[in-house]
Amino acid sequence: MNTVLYFAYGSNMSVARLENRVSSVQVITKARLDNHQLRFHKRSRDGSGKCNAKCVGNAADTIYGVVFEMTVPQKRLLDVYEGLGNGYDQKDISVIASNGKTLTAQYYYATEIDNSLKPYEWYKQHVLQGAYEHGLPPDYIASIESIKTVPDLNTKRHKRELYIYC
Repeated sequence: MNTVLYFAYGSNMSVARLENRVSSVQVITKARLDNHQLRFHKRSRDGSGKCNAKCVGNAADTIYGVVFEMTVPQKRLLDVYEGLGNGYDQKDISVIASNGKTLTAQYYYATEIDNSLKPYEWYKQHVLQGAYEHGLPPDYIASIESIKTVPDLNTKRHKRELYIYC
């Protein structure tokens, strides 16, 4: 069966979150995407900010994430969860794997941005869970930890989102 490489830099870095959406996936490597900044400004249908890999053209800016291998049907299912064509688009990018080799992978980037938005607490927790799980650099994790959040007034959604870690 045909497979694709997918670079996750936000909530989908968490294996539990990703597998809850598309079933079993294969972790290939940690990787970095240079010339980009992690932002939480993608306008979500739920009114909060979600992650975006913002191309800033500054070599000092780097996003860390995880490259997964998944089947084409799994990727199509993930496209639905991510709202491909409705707030996110996708393209192939070159990332630098932890062994220094360059890989080409697909990733999502935001097309609907609102810099005033903040992520929900549970969303930031997904991102942090993935960052801890894959051993991303401590200073990078600290920068994610410093992101201000807003509470999700939909407490059922909050509990449902974090239930996968029980």
